[in-house]
Amino acid sequence: MIPYGRQDICQEDIDAVVRVLQSDYLTQGPMVPTFEKKMERYVGAKHGVAVNSATSALHLACLALGLGKGDWLWTTPVSFVASANCGLYCGAKVDFVDIDPITYNLCPRKLENKLLLAAKEGRMPKIVVAVHLCGQACDMKALHTLAGRYGFKLIEDASHAVGAKYCDEFIGNCSYSDITVFSFHPVKIITTAEGGIALTQSADLAQKMALLRSHGITRDTDLMTHVTDGSWYYQQLDLGFNYRMTDLQAALGISQLDRLTNFIKKRHAIVGRYNSLLADLPVVTPWQHPDTYSSYHLYVIRLELDRIQKTHRQVFDKLREAGVGVNLHYIPIHTQPFYQQMGFAQGDYPEAEKYYSEAISLPVFSTMTEDQQDTVVKALKEAVGY
Repeated sequence: MIPYGRQDICQEDIDAVVRVLQSDYLTQGPMVPTFEKKMERYVGAKHGVAVNSATSALHLACLALGLGKGDWLWTTPVSFVASANCGLYCGAKVDFVDIDPITYNLCPRKLENKLLLAAKEGRMPKIVVAVHLCGQACDMKALHTLAGRYGFKLIEDASHAVGAKYCDEFIGNCSYSDITVFSFHPVKIITTAEGGIALTQSADLAQKMALLRSHGITRDTDLMTHVTDGSWYYQQLDLGFNYRMTDLQAALGISQLDRLTNFIKKRHAIVGRYNSLLADLPVVTPWQHPDTYSSYHLYVIRLELDRIQKTHRQVFDKLREAGVGVNLHYIPIHTQPFYQQMGFAQGDYPEAEKYYSEAISLPVFSTMTEDQQDTVVKALKEAVGY
């Protein structure tokens, strides 16, 4: 089975992890701060807080921005559930904004229309989570303008977009947002096995996230409420969590980051070849906004079902039967039973639902060979009857 995504681990990565295994620190040692600094320098952010997953990073970002009971978090329905769940973790309420039918990202025009109505109803969002689906940035200038006008905070869920750019600047520098979150899950652009990071230009937000990452505990005497009792002393200042990244994970991330640029170049080459090979098929290939440089974490096609005379599921199943590990990113969050219990229903976000009825993620990963890609294309041609 050709997977839709997979990690690329080399001997240097293995050696980096082994060195940590042979060191004095497997966790809470020097590697996590080193990884944070290296990521900060790469994207141009002042502060990075590495954690055990992007989900944890989203949770900490929401808490640092003051999200709580009675507040609203808005995001896109086309994302992994973590982009919405992070609001519920904080006791807030969640709502969605439909997608742009071309980029598949949260639509700024639909957001503005919803904000105008929410302002009249007194239910404005405190936070909007903009998800860079597949690695292509949202229209961050438009979202930033709306954030300034309506007073909400902006989080970039850039789980798919490590190494991607917006307006020739690396995503993660937070030029248009308060906090950016990356994921380092094995199928992402680079991996720490499991892991994530929250990046920000704000020292206060970074300090808050770093505190909450480790049980709300500090050994920093400048933060303590009274003079320390001794060198053993620590204080719990808040109710935090065990969201720490290990030194093993950080060492792998440091090594992987050295190859990030090359990983993305390879993905671009694969995508360019896909675009050429699929040009005559009854599918819509990904459109790239000229202001963005995608990391191409995913390659999503949309089936032109009126030309195929087959169902979405028939095409998907046919590809799986041919040994092509296609996937679907994502089932709209508002259609999940958990969210429908809150009152969301089929038909609430028609563009997201239409996308779901047509989308298939084809395999793309940096070590993908032309033979593997040819196998995918051949299977797709057969599946759609061309």
